[in-house]
Amino acid sequence: MITFAVIGIDHRHVFHLIEGLLQAGATCAGFLSATSDPRVRDGVRSRFPQLKEVESADALLQNPAIDLIVTAGVPSERAGIAITAMKHGKDVLTDKPGVVSADQLAQVEATVRETGRLYAICFSERMIVPSVATARRLIADGAIGQVIHTLGMGPHRLNQAIRPAWFFDKASYGGILVDIASHQIDQFLVLTGSSDAEVSLASVAHFGKTTAADFEDFGELALASRNNGARGYVRVDWFTPDGMPAWGDGRLFIVGTEGSIELRKYMDIEGRPGTDHLFLGDRAGTRHIDCTSEPITFFTQLVEDVQRRTQTAIPHAHSFTVSRLALEAQAKAEARATAQAERAR
Repeated sequence: MITFAVIGIDHRHVFHLIEGLLQAGATCAGFLSATSDPRVRDGVRSRFPQLKEVESADALLQNPAIDLIVTAGVPSERAGIAITAMKHGKDVLTDKPGVVSADQLAQVEATVRETGRLYAICFSERMIVPSVATARRLIADGAIGQVIHTLGMGPHRLNQAIRPAWFFDKASYGGILVDIASHQIDQFLVLTGSSDAEVSLASVAHFGKTTAADFEDFGELALASRNNGARGYVRVDWFTPDGMPAWGDGRLFIVGTEGSIELRKYMDIEGRPGTDHLFLGDRAGTRHIDCTSEPITFFTQLVEDVQRRTQTAIPHAHSFTVSRLALEAQAKAEARATAQAERAR
């Protein structure tokens, strides 16, 4: 079995990264206590009281028993953590986004080539969501024919009062399409069976009344597969109201040539309780599928990848393509916003 350590506990996603690896049988050698958000550190301490807390990253990087470095640091710092870890002979699991600039992406890709280490990004809205796993299985079984379109919506609750300063600094989080929309780009590629796509539309905006005007709280983009002509649309935002029972009503619509699937990942408003609702429509009719018992395999596959030197959980090419498309969408959206501002003068 493998041993991992955590460097970068600035985002709450670190909780499911640690939990998933522990459940997959991995051993944790400890976590770096430094953080921009003490509440996240408190969460790690309370959820995983058995884990060792260290004050020096070098103590983890120099430890030959550690196979994998996990990071959910400030987004702009994740690439640097990953590169350093790989140069110390460690594989890497990073929260999304793994990079926030084209230069960072190029450096990570170069380091992977030079070191031969494994580099994986956890796109949690697919990888730890049972309903998406069920949808993938149904698609593979031919339940809806060829997938021709996906519509992914990723609303999030802002929780402004408890966010650290970096959350509102674009240089730190990379922009809303780099940050949140990477989830939906990942899902589009996987569900349509595409290895690459073209960003045909992208825009970002600010609508909130309590945040600074330069904070992007709305984003959208459209994708066209370079492999099979499939199309996709993505909408992300920070406007989940406080009355919602979850952090966001994540929804995914999948259209195939012989049927369709709708996912209500985290809630079924005024309907069935709980999470992971799938609605399937095909020639036989419509039905609801409770996906909560669908197994999550990402972390088990990643542990096996580290042991076997394979790329089953997420191939490098896929991580890099999703990252590149998110960066391209962000750049296209920013260019559009600049052009609109200049025309308005």
